[in-house]
Amino acid sequence: MVGEPSRPPTIRDVAAAAGVSKSLVSLVLQNSDKVGPAKRAAVERAIAELGYRPNATARHLSQRRTSTVGVLLNDLRNPWYVDCLEGLAATLGERGYRMYLGDSRLDSRTDDLLTQGFLDFPVDGLVLVGTMPLTARLQEATRLVPTVVAASRDVDLPGVDVIAGDDSAGATLAVDHLVALGHRRIAHIAGNAGRFAELRRDSYVAAMARHGLDPRIETSDATEEGGYRAAVRLLSPSGDRPTAVFAVNDVACIGAISAADELGLDLPRDLSVVGFDNTHLAQLRHLWLTSVDIAGHALGRRAGEALLRRIDRPDTPATAALMPATLHVRGSSVRPG
Repeated sequence: MVGEPSRPPTIRDVAAAAGVSKSLVSLVLQNSDKVGPAKRAAVERAIAELGYRPNATARHLSQRRTSTVGVLLNDLRNPWYVDCLEGLAATLGERGYRMYLGDSRLDSRTDDLLTQGFLDFPVDGLVLVGTMPLTARLQEATRLVPTVVAASRDVDLPGVDVIAGDDSAGATLAVDHLVALGHRRIAHIAGNAGRFAELRRDSYVAAMARHGLDPRIETSDATEEGGYRAAVRLLSPSGDRPTAVFAVNDVACIGAISAADELGLDLPRDLSVVGFDNTHLAQLRHLWLTSVDIAGHALGRRAGEALLRRIDRPDTPATAALMPATLHVRGSSVRPG
């Protein structure tokens, strides 16, 4: 009786036999110089012993380029990321690169699975967008693959470029604008995670101190629900209720608007509001929200350009750049009534 033919060995079999990860086997197939001689020898020995033959995709990988980029971001529900991704995709597309997107909003294990998937393909570069846990797997990925961080100030790793907005200048613009209108009781709905939220909060506090004003801060998770709950705490009837609120982002600011409306406040006569990010939501006519702009589309393009340079010249020193902040004044901020 003729037995069923055994399946051909896979890259997973090679990795197991060599005692390494699949991503490292992929790097050997690409003839990458990022693999040490001992591990390279172990992989090559396993390939020979198993009789492994790369498939068409692996043969393509052996040419060292796949014309793909992995993008990991922390929450696609935030509309600012759409602007950033559009700029990034436009720049990469001009060079013939395709973008694979993963949302790391869930737990750290999901982050690692997405990262490993990018390495296994493998992609030519990584873009990390926004604040996310810097796991050991993600740090390893930044050593193996050219990486750029966009819209985050939380990563400081060798060989990783950072392109972010000027959060400090943006928060200062918001406070100065409200003070110029005559507001003195200005509250801040702060974020609870990420260096960007810290910078916006700290700059709000510094700007208030410069104007001789007392800060008042309620912390949220930078979502609409979080902004709503923070605003309820801020705006509950009292003698010192703020006349203006500056929120960590547009989404939280919309939550604050909902809370103010439910509490019977007349916006903007009773309460001026200022957001951050200048998303398309801020530009909707029925909101017409004053908001700080850190140029999401331009930031995405700048991140794409930085990644392409790093793919071409992976050993160049890491750079950091801040996109300038501007304030778009609309109907949500007026002189106090």
